[in-house]
Amino acid sequence: MDGVHLLGEWYGCPAHTPEFNRAEALREVCLNAVEASGLTTVGERFYQFEPHGVTGAVVLAESHLAIHTWPESGFVTVDVYVCNYTADNTAKAQKLYDMIEAVFKPARAHSQKILRGGKDG
Repeated sequence: MDGVHLLGEWYGCPAHTPEFNRAEALREVCLNAVEASGLTTVGERFYQFEPHGVTGAVVLAESHLAIHTWPESGFVTVDVYVCNYTADNTAKAQKLYDMIEAVFKPARAHSQKILRGGKDG
């Protein structure tokens, strides 16, 4: 199945934001960004670490979003994967990625774009 996988490592993020430290705040950002990008949430789970940090995943009809925060290091990893089965969702995936990156405001970012799938043979 054709698709696009966007991977991000964001460094130097201001770690005092609620999204870094509270599962509910990160959940709200992610679900709102999924909706605004035109993708479809079919499930989600966010977990609050102690004393800080959050990990979360949103299962999409088109595939998934995963995000992990390390406030003590000002570091975030994000993973957006979408399939392009009935429509090209590449622009929607990029919009989702960009919206979440804007919330974390990294001083430095490392991104990868992987094209996945294709016809066998």
